[in-house]
Amino acid sequence: MLTRASKLVSAATSFPVQYNKAIVGRNAFAHESGIHQDGVLKDASTYEIMRPEMVGLKQSSLVLGKHSGRHAFVHKLEEMGYKLGANQLEDAFVRMKALADRKKDIYDEDIEALVDQEIAASHDRIKLTSLTVIAGTHGPQRATMKLDVDGQTRIEEAEGNGPVDAVFNCIKALVPHEAKLELYQVHAVTEGTDAQAEVSVRLAHEGRSMTARAADPDTLVASAKAYLGALNKIVMKRQRDVPAAAAS
Repeated sequence: MLTRASKLVSAATSFPVQYNKAIVGRNAFAHESGIHQDGVLKDASTYEIMRPEMVGLKQSSLVLGKHSGRHAFVHKLEEMGYKLGANQLEDAFVRMKALADRKKDIYDEDIEALVDQEIAASHDRIKLTSLTVIAGTHGPQRATMKLDVDGQTRIEEAEGNGPVDAVFNCIKALVPHEAKLELYQVHAVTEGTDAQAEVSVRLAHEGRSMTARAADPDTLVASAKAYLGALNKIVMKRQRDVPAAAAS
């Protein structure tokens, strides 16, 4: 097959194959433009004069990016096993486009983190509207945060021993609570310096622990969303416990 032969020659000569090389290049059967993706999904011959199987590839590649359309996004979600309602799909698509403006490559792991976060946050009473953090070698660090709490806007500024501490202190000032932070963990969703950071936060409250995760290219934004996710679970649990206590 041409692709295998090309890789063999590349390995023997230590000369990499250009991504835009015709037929055997990485992008030869890759499509990012929304118009191209829609055409390929309907009829591959619209933009491909030969099938990828003819040169040793399994299939064409639909690259999600800032030029991708809804058709390709829905196709990718279906491949990954997601079935979203109209509103959730629209919200997820808007967030994917925003993410594509901030990082070059969108991986399946990015989509998974984005959609899972969208589903988990669909009924949240406390939502992050904006966050600004000032950090550097000369502390203390300062965070300014705007939250939507049950439809009402709240704004607060707080300092901390580091940017993450300042962010969490902001949340405590905006939504007073007695929960204790048990876990704060960060890891990269994908490779590269523009990768999304996925943050896990576990809060302990009244003998029970609530854990939430959030992802964002900005680690501090992901941290705030994860903390709020755990806090929202505590609020929802409290709501469920009140009717149960009244009934008993």
